[in-house]
Amino acid sequence: MNFWEKITGSDMTKEMKDFEARVKMLPADYQAAWKEVNGHIWSYSSFSGRNLMPILDGVLGLLEQSAADGQHVQEVLGDDIQGFCAALAGEEGAKSYRDKWREQLNHTIAKKLGK
Repeated sequence: MNFWEKITGSDMTKEMKDFEARVKMLPADYQAAWKEVNGHIWSYSSFSGRNLMPILDGVLGLLEQSAADGQHVQEVLGDDIQGFCAALAGEEGAKSYRDKWREQLNHTIAKKLGK
């Protein structure tokens, strides 16, 4: 990735288009699950969102493999997709906005108290 791609985010745009092309080849219930995962996972992004690209690639790979094996999407992701995303992002060390704000608040209070 060159400097221009990093600044403009064009590398991520290309990667997301590749993801969407792969999603279109999945069954309809898997596409709906991908949409839901994609909606929930972005609250764990860094400023640029680059930290989520490997996570999204892994989830999409899991969905593709499960669809090829003939598994139902509920067997793979479970009923709580938001919980799945939280567990997945937490495993990778990604933090939600709430976690980031909590850390910032705790840091500010500790600084004010002189610790």
